Amino acid sequence: MRLMLVGQKWLGAEVLAMLLEKGHEVASVATPAGDRLHAAAVTAGVPVGDPGRILAASWVPPGTELIVAAHSHSFISRDARRRARLGAIGYHPSLLPRHRGRDAVRWTIHMRDQVAGGTVYWMNDRADGGPIAAQDWCHVHASDSPETLWRRELGPMGLRLLGAVLDDIAGGRLTRLVQDESLATWEPAFDRPALAKAGQ
Repeated sequence: MRLMLVGQKWLGAEVLAMLLEKGHEVASVATPAGDRLHAAAVTAGVPVGDPGRILAASWVPPGTELIVAAHSHSFISRDARRRARLGAIGYHPSLLPRHRGRDAVRWTIHMRDQVAGGTVYWMNDRADGGPIAAQDWCHVHASDSPETLWRRELGPMGLRLLGAVLDDIAGGRLTRLVQDESLATWEPAFDRPALAKAGQ
């Protein structure tokens, strides 16, 4: 498939390597300048740019079939999603619809959840609210920090789930399970001043 990758950091770089290994055509990469994914794209000879906070349609190359988001903090606009034939999928490190929002792993630890997980979902206009393509779970250890949970479980889980969903899509299997809004939770950025003060 002809794909566009939007992301950053370890997961973004690992997903780029996976896409290329699977034989997909990566038409372009959108990532912050100087990021690990930026360096990986340059090394791989893939066109790369920094769209900033919003990915507009003009960033999506012609003929793109699917946008893949891997640790992306850029909002993928509706027009951008429409420019890709199949839209956009992304990985969120929680059992959606629980813990929508950018700091899902930190809130998982803060709320002392005993079970965590990851979700690949189809992006729409609602933050982390699109239909689910794949999901898996893991235990949270009593000693876990957000960093250890991400590195041991949720990061590798994201890579594996994105790979499985892409294999399904390439094989013509599109799973779209509507999220149960009655179970949805959303938390703000964890480092907001009021939250930081309350946690002291």
